Amino acid sequence: MKDGMNLCEQSVKRLFDIVAALIGLILLSPVFFLIAFLLWRRRDGSVFFRQERIGFQGKPFNILKFRTMPEQSAAKEKPQLTGTNQVIRSSLCRFLREHHLDELPQLWNVLVGDMSFVGPRPERKYFIDQIMAVDPNYEYIYKMRPGLTSWATLYNGYTDTLDKMLVRLRMDLEYYQNRSLWTDLKIIFMTAAFIINGKKF
Repeated sequence: MKDGMNLCEQSVKRLFDIVAALIGLILLSPVFFLIAFLLWRRRDGSVFFRQERIGFQGKPFNILKFRTMPEQSAAKEKPQLTGTNQVIRSSLCRFLREHHLDELPQLWNVLVGDMSFVGPRPERKYFIDQIMAVDPNYEYIYKMRPGLTSWATLYNGYTDTLDKMLVRLRMDLEYYQNRSLWTDLKIIFMTAAFIINGKKF
């Protein structure tokens, strides 16, 4: 399966990620501090959520988010798909989640190279093993940095079932074969439009 981006385009993509993430972190720093303060003053758990995901070249990394769910013991809890038996902590957390503001800390993941603005959403190994058992082509996902957004994110929504995860995989593989800098820009602008217009995804 051939990558739609050549090495030069991949380098430009990475440069864009670094510059855009750095600018975003600087410009949005007041928003970061406000959200962190509002979550901290509730005093019902940590401000940030960290979870191990599998990323570029199959290497694990810790994805960062503002915490919108109750803290649970990873040792005791079986991994769950988004949306299954989860309780949002408050109206504030619901607002952050619905407007994707809980994902702002992932700009740091982009800056340090764990992620990209556009790419397949990173998954946990527990679920990757289930996907690979059905479709081993998931290995091609490792050839891309995971992204904040993608066609699959916009049109397949939260993957709360294995079937949805397989649909997302097919969409991500199609992106891999046809991706370009222009495609990435379209996905970024469309994601921004969805958020501004309040469209859920």
